[in-house]
Amino acid sequence: MTHSRPDTPAGRLLRLPLVRLLAINLAIGLVIAVLAVAGLMALDAHRLRTLVLGDQSPVVAIGLLLFGFAVTLGSWVMGTAVMRLGERDDGAGGGAAAPAAPAVEQRGEPMAVRARGPRR
Repeated sequence: MTHSRPDTPAGRLLRLPLVRLLAINLAIGLVIAVLAVAGLMALDAHRLRTLVLGDQSPVVAIGLLLFGFAVTLGSWVMGTAVMRLGERDDGAGGGAAAPAAPAVEQRGEPMAVRARGPRR
């Protein structure tokens, strides 16, 4: 028996490989963000935990800190995944870059061009 996704807009959207790649990498970035904020709070780095817990609404402060980390790290991981799309994984450690686009054939001769400075 095979497990099929429901025929919902989200299910249809997740069938697209690029959307699935971005969703998975966003989730990875969010996990890293949660771990980073939890680590900052646990270690009390630069007395951040003391400052946040001494506030009138520490939940808002932690939420804003988590939101900033989530946006930053989530987009970082997603961007890294997109930038790696052109690499081949041949198992030799570190993917090889995709072949470059063919060079454009240049015609004609170079010519001198007079450059003018800013007007005064």
